[in-house]
Amino acid sequence: MTMRLIIALSITITLFLTQAALASNCSISTVGVLFGNYNVFSPTALTSNGSVTYNCNGVVPLLDRVTIDLSQGSAGNYASRTMLRGTEALNYNLYLDAAMTQVWGNATGGSQHYGPTGPPNNQNVTVTIFGRIPPGQDVTIGNYTDTIVATVNF
Repeated sequence: MTMRLIIALSITITLFLTQAALASNCSISTVGVLFGNYNVFSPTALTSNGSVTYNCNGVVPLLDRVTIDLSQGSAGNYASRTMLRGTEALNYNLYLDAAMTQVWGNATGGSQHYGPTGPPNNQNVTVTIFGRIPPGQDVTIGNYTDTIVATVNF
């Protein structure tokens, strides 16, 4: 008889704007990374995507630049973020690229940040957040969460 342990997971993305982005009339929205059920017996990683979308008006071409940083969350480092259920941790990470080789952070501690890039005027720009939970983690069933702060610098 084969038994499967399923865990429900989610990541909440919280967004803060810098004062310059507010003055330049930028709007920002996010879609959180929701992993769904994690099977502790699966030999493959569990992946999911989220996004940050921004739209700025009144930009100065070739002068204005946008960067987006993601916080470390509850782990306190970018090497391996953790979602928590009480004191029990489930490792995961967030990436800038689909190959999941560039950890998305604030350009410190081995991480990279999005940008700098010149924003188009009055057009939505959607940036994908690629999430991955490594396989083989022996955790108990339950909801594991983390809160990541996305900082958009303009």
